[in-house]
Amino acid sequence: MQGIDRILAAAAVLAACLGSGRAGAAEPMAFWEGRPRKGANLFDAAPPSAATLEAARGLGIQWIRLAWDKWPGAGRDFLLGSADGYRGLPAADLQVLRAALDRAQAAGLKVVVVPLSLPGLRWRQNNGGAFDGRLWRDRRWWDQAAAFWRDLAFELKGHPALVAYNLINEPAPEREAGVAEDAGAETLVAWYRRIQGTPRDLPALYAHLVRVIREVDPATPIMVDAGWYARPTALAYWPGPLADSRTLYAFHMYEPHAWSSPARARGPAAFRYPGRIPGDKGRPVRWDRAALARVLRPAYRWAQAQGIPPGRLVAGEFGCCRRAPGAAAWLEDLLTILEAEGTHWAFYAFREAFDGFDYELGDRRLPEAHWKAREEGREPALDRGANPVFEPILRRLMEREPAPLR
Repeated sequence: MQGIDRILAAAAVLAACLGSGRAGAAEPMAFWEGRPRKGANLFDAAPPSAATLEAARGLGIQWIRLAWDKWPGAGRDFLLGSADGYRGLPAADLQVLRAALDRAQAAGLKVVVVPLSLPGLRWRQNNGGAFDGRLWRDRRWWDQAAAFWRDLAFELKGHPALVAYNLINEPAPEREAGVAEDAGAETLVAWYRRIQGTPRDLPALYAHLVRVIREVDPATPIMVDAGWYARPTALAYWPGPLADSRTLYAFHMYEPHAWSSPARARGPAAFRYPGRIPGDKGRPVRWDRAALARVLRPAYRWAQAQGIPPGRLVAGEFGCCRRAPGAAAWLEDLLTILEAEGTHWAFYAFREAFDGFDYELGDRRLPEAHWKAREEGREPALDRGANPVFEPILRRLMEREPAPLR
């Protein structure tokens, strides 16, 4: 039966490629099969340059998770026009995104595209810091989100760099809905029973979006984040996998937040990993590799119970402030867990303007002259390279891998 499924899938891909004029593009799902793929997030304020993408590939990064919501566009919200009412993809914005995909392909990188905003769900940093939850209150926004994704999939399908559509970054339908962010799996399951079938039903929204995407693109894999800002525990309430054989399930990992946040990384009150650090409920507990594994366990248990193979799970984001005491040990412990589980991963972040998660800089503080130069509109050179903080990531990136898919 699996052989027949592969034949049918290959036929669908060929048809999609021929229809898009890109018959030479590789089968995109093949990228995620075999060894776990190692990537990075690029969420910067401008499209990545060829030099940035070539530097990423030179370090051994295989894929990038690319978000565009900080990019200047034709309207208020790049590629959406406006999250207050979707009326079609702005042609100029689409051209900018395609050019970024072309540069990634030229550099030998694969790309997962991910919006931080959808119609009725404007990204908080583009919304005056206010949470926008219209998508979770009114189904008419579901239809606008579906129209956006149908249009985008139609335009991007078959691009040789593209290996997944990540439908929305860190959804939070649970917010303002009577369940705490640090709720356990059982509490979340009970909450989901109460809201299932309402606009806050995240698996149902995903199923809606997947259906319309598959009308125009049968081939490109689809990546879906867990709820409550992609917490691993929030996968536990899903009633089952989506009815699509090309789906990847993603979670993010930044815990313990009291330690990993740049605001808490230095000073006399800073915590050290491993050690006693407050968790979500505020009580100091021992944080070490075993504690990190416990945070991730609900996602792995859910996948195992649903018969989802390890290669369909993705740690789509993870990170800690590079100056947090013990950052290298945290990265080593987390990556060791992900490796043992066979999970694809992408660290946050690669060479963003904000330096807090730029591990290539080590744990040193940037001089005042750097920030003064940036205030004056200059982009000062940075001394990046191998260092103890970056070593857990760099060592894994530089391991020999099969030849990249082109």
